[in-house]
Amino acid sequence: MAEAKRRKRGGGGAARRAERQAVSFETARFIERNIPNIEILDEAALELIESNADLLLEEIGVEFANNPGALARWRDAGANVVGERVHIPRGLARKLCETAPKTFTQHARNPERSVEIGGRNLVLAPVYGPPFVHDMEKGRRYGTIEDFRNFVKLGYMSKWLHHSGGTVCEPVDLPVNKRHLDMLHAHMTLSDKPFMGSVTEPSRAQDSVEMCEILFGKEFVANNVVMTSLININSPLVFDDVMMGSLEVYAKAGQACIISPFIVSGAMSPVSIAGTLTQVMAEVLAGIAYSQLIRPGAPVIMGAFVASVAMNSGAPTFGTPEASLITYGAGQLARRLGLPYRSAGSFCGSKLPDAQAAYETANTLQGGLMAGVNFMLHSCGWLDGGATSSYEKFVMDADQLGVLHRLAQGISTDENAQALDAFREVGPGGHFFGCAHTQANYKDAFWQSEVLDYRNFESWEDAGSPDTMRLAHERVKKMLATYQQPMLDPAISDALGAYIAEKKAATPDSSM
Repeated sequence: MAEAKRRKRGGGGAARRAERQAVSFETARFIERNIPNIEILDEAALELIESNADLLLEEIGVEFANNPGALARWRDAGANVVGERVHIPRGLARKLCETAPKTFTQHARNPERSVEIGGRNLVLAPVYGPPFVHDMEKGRRYGTIEDFRNFVKLGYMSKWLHHSGGTVCEPVDLPVNKRHLDMLHAHMTLSDKPFMGSVTEPSRAQDSVEMCEILFGKEFVANNVVMTSLININSPLVFDDVMMGSLEVYAKAGQACIISPFIVSGAMSPVSIAGTLTQVMAEVLAGIAYSQLIRPGAPVIMGAFVASVAMNSGAPTFGTPEASLITYGAGQLARRLGLPYRSAGSFCGSKLPDAQAAYETANTLQGGLMAGVNFMLHSCGWLDGGATSSYEKFVMDADQLGVLHRLAQGISTDENAQALDAFREVGPGGHFFGCAHTQANYKDAFWQSEVLDYRNFESWEDAGSPDTMRLAHERVKKMLATYQQPMLDPAISDALGAYIAEKKAATPDSSM
């Protein structure tokens, strides 16, 4: 019913003409796994980690800083509150988490691009949060709103990417207190994929909700999920008032939040895998339980962002086996809670999209698929430990996401896949290039990169011997040159512009 009302509300001659003339780029449907998840922890290990997480919550507790309202809610729920420390009795947080939905739909303004989060699905979203950007012509520099818009365009045009993401880079040329308006506007107008809201201050989360009410309609937003937003926990065991304030806004509005520890093992958690998993479990239990105190049934995603640390330098490391093991284990814990799971991404510590970046990224992307991740933030574009959004790596990673789609399909054994007719036609000593089975299936038989080079050496050399970074750079330029904006009802576009103008005029610029 709400969907029908949304479609009707946007009607108008100009909107219908724009829709007829609109160009839409192909986007693959979110991944539905036909392969098993990796299960590395046995029942005894899982029960031990869960029991120890309950012990942490009860004995050590978690801190809700500068948030008297949160402390009051926890006290009313039965927790023991001492100062800003909340000691949660064994089993209480898990009981509160039971009202969170196992799956939910995040609606896009183009209904064909809506995504199902949870179950055996995997939704891929781009890099989030870097203050710097990099390309091979201009090098590394602070991000601008022009860069931000470019990344949104690239995300919209990327076939294997299902989600527009959030802060794909930080536009530092705009005031801190107003840049969220321009970022949301870019996601809403330059793409028609789902997107994320602002969490840098509760009032900005409220602005996000109100802008969505303009884009989708108030009634639709009241009854449907149209945003997924990232709520990080200050590991170890601290829930700050800014993030919790944003969570409160979104939970009250029925919008989804990823509730995620931000852990560098060895610095922000113990060096052991079991100890880190215990901390992850305790923190997400407390955060998700709090979302349900705000609004039972509020949609959430259990997050686990974990890197390790180089013990000789203190720098975070990525693509390591320990991080993969934690990702696998946290996936099992999420499934036991019955909640969607966020983890993994195109993580790397390299400063360029080079061999280090490729190795580390491949390890984390494929590990995320095998771990049963449902929402993968940072799936393309991540460079330099998350400090930089790379144009070239964005398209390289976005291309490789097609591999995850293909792996997730598994192996078909239907009549066509058995290929018995091909064996009968070709016989011993023949070849399969021209047989009927090959002719009928060749277009879809093998996944093929649109970035990597498959030419023979002589052809590649004649073309100037381009490396992968050069090929990706040329693809970036081609994509941006051929971008065409998706249709949006002019009345909605005007209303968004007016809202932003009014908000910007109401307060002076601020760097906070």
